[in-house]
Amino acid sequence: MTTIQNTTEINRNVGEVFAFLTDLNNHEQLMPENIYNWSSTTDEARFTIQNMAKLALKVEERIVNQLIKLVPSEKAPFEVTLRWELQAVSDTVTKASFVIDADLNMMMKMIATGPLQKLIDFQVNKLKAVLG
Repeated sequence: MTTIQNTTEINRNVGEVFAFLTDLNNHEQLMPENIYNWSSTTDEARFTIQNMAKLALKVEERIVNQLIKLVPSEKAPFEVTLRWELQAVSDTVTKASFVIDADLNMMMKMIATGPLQKLIDFQVNKLKAVLG
């Protein structure tokens, strides 16, 4: 299993960050330009990654103010789990970590690790920008 992650601190309380991330409709705001054909509900999101794949993700688990876990709702190119892990640093600061666990063979690891890390970095930075 390959784990790719990034962490940031956001100047919002953990409840506000969780409320934003728990609704997959909000995740479109965190996507880079190479994501298109976006459609979502509170619990599911579908999109296409340019020159790569179509993905459909659903919320598998929510732990209030701690975790939002997403898994593919349809066949994905490889086994993957996405997690937003939240931790209150103070009443007004939240530590947010975005983690992707992917079951990649050596060839896929060479191809996919860079783009996945870029996606994580982009989303973490965008979350900080959107929520301030």
